[in-house]
Amino acid sequence: MHPFFRTRAAAVAALVMVAGCSVPGPEGAPGGIHDPYEAGNRKVHAFNRGIDRAVLRPVSHGYGKVATDDLQVAVGNVATNLATPGIMVNNLLQGDIPGFGKNLYRLVINTTLGIGGIFDPAAELGGVQLADADFGGTLAKWGFPEGAYLELPMMGPSTERDAAGKLVDFFTNPLSYTLPSPERHVGTVARVFDRVGDRERFGDTIDSVLYDSADSYAQSRLIYLQARRFELGGDATSNYDDPYSSSVTDPYEDPYAE
Repeated sequence: MHPFFRTRAAAVAALVMVAGCSVPGPEGAPGGIHDPYEAGNRKVHAFNRGIDRAVLRPVSHGYGKVATDDLQVAVGNVATNLATPGIMVNNLLQGDIPGFGKNLYRLVINTTLGIGGIFDPAAELGGVQLADADFGGTLAKWGFPEGAYLELPMMGPSTERDAAGKLVDFFTNPLSYTLPSPERHVGTVARVFDRVGDRERFGDTIDSVLYDSADSYAQSRLIYLQARRFELGGDATSNYDDPYSSSVTDPYEDPYAE
């Protein structure tokens, strides 16, 4: 068996069992919060916010000054193009044949006419947008529960199901097994710079959540869960009772400050 399929099979088997052990949200509250690890999550959130303040935010400002908008778009296009084979694996696992076909078309057109993915003629000329997918979404499609909310170091908000999915996604891109070194690392580098560019592009919104919110942890959790549930086709708002949403009258007061 090719190393790609052997490694992926082992990862899927192990992590699907982890996701299967996930605890669903509160019964009768499809839009509720299940956060039994809140104390630890808050420590990770404080760590992530410190990294953002000390490293990511200043680096993103510098990147925004030296990299033109066109360059940032090109970097994002390359990152997306190199990630597309892994996305296509999840299209197949989810039974999304039309999405697989769209992404195959995008991969061929953008790799050739788009000069290795620097440009996106599939979308700009053909109107074919990316049919995004990941293994967290695959697990949801297979019926695995969302599980508890998690905040991951350096990666931010997640859930038990999505955390398991992120680990599997490291193994689902065939390019990481077929490209020689150092070419196989181009996608990773492009994704890092694309994330830095996103931090600059959405800086005001991110700063508002992280540094202006009364409780940036609760706010980040709320935004992530609602957005992710909507993305996966669930109801992001029904019965969603965030205990921190109205408990503080001063929006700039930190209820956890000592």
